[in-house]
Amino acid sequence: MGTLKDALDKWQAAHPDTKLEHASDVGLQFHYPPIEKMDNALAVLKKCEKLSLSTNMIEKISGLQVLKHLKILSLSRNYIKTFAGLDTVAGTLEQLWISYNNIEKTRGIDNLKKLKVLYVGYNNIKKWEEFDRFANLPHLEDFVFVGNPLWEQDETKCRKEILKRIPHLKILEGEPIVGDDEEDDDD
Repeated sequence: MGTLKDALDKWQAAHPDTKLEHASDVGLQFHYPPIEKMDNALAVLKKCEKLSLSTNMIEKISGLQVLKHLKILSLSRNYIKTFAGLDTVAGTLEQLWISYNNIEKTRGIDNLKKLKVLYVGYNNIKKWEEFDRFANLPHLEDFVFVGNPLWEQDETKCRKEILKRIPHLKILEGEPIVGDDEEDDDD
């Protein structure tokens, strides 16, 4: 399996004009061999604002504590089970793309108070109690939830419930929220 250090070395070789220490956008997605673990090798990314580690084999979020400027984090298509490890970027993170993982419990997501965009589709969120932590994100405006067991039970009902629980959303499932979306419920 691949290591994060190997992936960073390959990125540097492919971008000889940009030192990793100064890079603001680093893409390590589709790495071969796949990255298995996030670790302190990320420490070199001192100026990184956008980091993509999508489509690897990462099970746990870690090593982010040095990324003081991180605004966008893409971890889609991995094996991540929890939001643990994101606390250290809670002060800067605005977008989290973490669809197609194994997340069932949402503890810790509500610490990301600056989060505006959250793509958490195709995970294993089954309970409204877990979902309710998303409602504690005061700036959340763009949300993708499709493919979770809660959504799959009844898409129309789930959409209405989401809009009730997160009334400040502007975009749901890639579609702008129209003012009367939640008013057409007669029951």
